[in-house]
Amino acid sequence: MKSNTKLSSRKEKIIAAVVDSYISSPEPVSSSDIKKQHLPDISSATIRNELASLEEMGYLAQPHTSAGRVPTAEAYRLYVEKLMPSRKLSKEELKVVEKYFNKKLTELDDILKSTAKVISEITNLTSVAYAQNMQNATIDSVKIVKLADTTALFVIVTSEGVIKDAMANINSNISEEFFISASNFISSVLRGYTINQAANPQKIFDQIRQEYELVFKAVLEILKNHSVDATSTDVILEGSAKILEQPEYANLQKAKSMLELFDAKEQLIPVLNQHDGMSLNIMISKDDEIKSGLPECAIVTANYALKGRALGKAGVIGPIRMDYSKVVSVLDYITHTLNFLPQTVQEVEEVKAKPTKINSKKGGKEKS
Repeated sequence: MKSNTKLSSRKEKIIAAVVDSYISSPEPVSSSDIKKQHLPDISSATIRNELASLEEMGYLAQPHTSAGRVPTAEAYRLYVEKLMPSRKLSKEELKVVEKYFNKKLTELDDILKSTAKVISEITNLTSVAYAQNMQNATIDSVKIVKLADTTALFVIVTSEGVIKDAMANINSNISEEFFISASNFISSVLRGYTINQAANPQKIFDQIRQEYELVFKAVLEILKNHSVDATSTDVILEGSAKILEQPEYANLQKAKSMLELFDAKEQLIPVLNQHDGMSLNIMISKDDEIKSGLPECAIVTANYALKGRALGKAGVIGPIRMDYSKVVSVLDYITHTLNFLPQTVQEVEEVKAKPTKINSKKGGKEKS
């Protein structure tokens, strides 16, 4: 059990050394390892005494007699909150971010997928991205463009950005002028309605002319797919198989539990919805902090937004023994990068005219 006694600077240095060593190699850490690799100015006897004291305080554990120590969940928590070093992404890691974001991303689905892919690729962990419920996003405009005799492109813009860019079949005798008029009219009718309201269209249908009904239904069908009943598609996992590369999951039962969780990814929604007010959240299932019944793991997530508008969360799922400093650096940088993506139709058109440039300056980390 964790002691309420304030830790000395030396104890904190030893905890940081044990966590750093165990993250690098999942083997119990001995006093000689700590002296040789981290604290050469402290005697081995002093280090051994401090290790025993920290074990009694609940920060370290000894797998078996004569073995070194391993960090507990309390040690990882203290490490993340106070002891871990800050780091910047390497040039190679920055190139990975640019590869996914230095391109035209206009739909929220594309942003989610790119966010999950880049986090997984840099951290080599299973990533997770979750879009907050879009049912209360208000509709701003609908743009319809005729592409061919029987095909039109529908672009729907909401208060949270472009939510859908979809194709639909049309009658061949409909003119382009009709779609300009229809776009303006439908935008004026739907503007201010939420997606959830638009998913029940009867009241809206009563307000529009008969000649617009076919086009109007096509727009509403797109919105219906983003209503409250479509939340299961909002969780995106990338690199699920990477969890099997972690030594903690060499155990068949542990690996099976994690893969079952990934297969039923909707179970992650209430977990990801916890602590919505925190910009950075770290959850460790070993202490039943996430949800009873979930496998032993750690989930680190950050809120992400486009120009200050909250959209959801993204982060990683992995062993408790993960490189928290690297994970936090990746999440911090991506949170900053997302603020430079286009959102409105005007911004999208500007992107098409001129490639997006990513600001490579690292944003400041905010914890709550």
